[in-house]
Amino acid sequence: MLDNAIIMILIILSVNVFYVSFSTMRVILTLKGRKYIAAVIGMFEITIYTLGLGLVLQNLERIENLVAYALGYGIGVIVGSKIEEKLALGYITVNVVSKDPELSFTRQLRDKGYGVTSWIAYGMDGDRLSMQILTPRKYELQLYQAIQEIDPKAFIITYEPKQIHGGFWVKQVRKGRLFKNVKKPQEK
Repeated sequence: MLDNAIIMILIILSVNVFYVSFSTMRVILTLKGRKYIAAVIGMFEITIYTLGLGLVLQNLERIENLVAYALGYGIGVIVGSKIEEKLALGYITVNVVSKDPELSFTRQLRDKGYGVTSWIAYGMDGDRLSMQILTPRKYELQLYQAIQEIDPKAFIITYEPKQIHGGFWVKQVRKGRLFKNVKKPQEK
């Protein structure tokens, strides 16, 4: 079976797609503090890597194997990134600045289940409402939509916190209550 050039190319390509996807996930899990899961994935990753590299090194005279290896690597980066996007591990912190210092903005976001800390800030042209919102990454797009519905001109900055400790929101996450008891909009 391994004597057939097309089958060999497909095997090498597939092996590298899996290897690099595992590698991407291992790195992300390590950065998110999930070291034990990352270690298990790392064991699979290195096994697959060794098999794929061995196939290429046994057949170095065949340039198509090397091309398949490189192509599989590139595809693996894309596949690993897509998997990470779907898993959406971790949390994001969103800083929002609105020209309208009216506090109903904060209340509307809290009614949707988001933990919001807000304060009045002073910008170049006057008072602003500044907010800091922490949410799981899987709710990131929903949060952006909610912000845009309330204030389409809001200034938004997003980053990933390295560590979270204390506060109302952390307690809600630990108890599994986040977004469970959200007030529903009143029907008309």
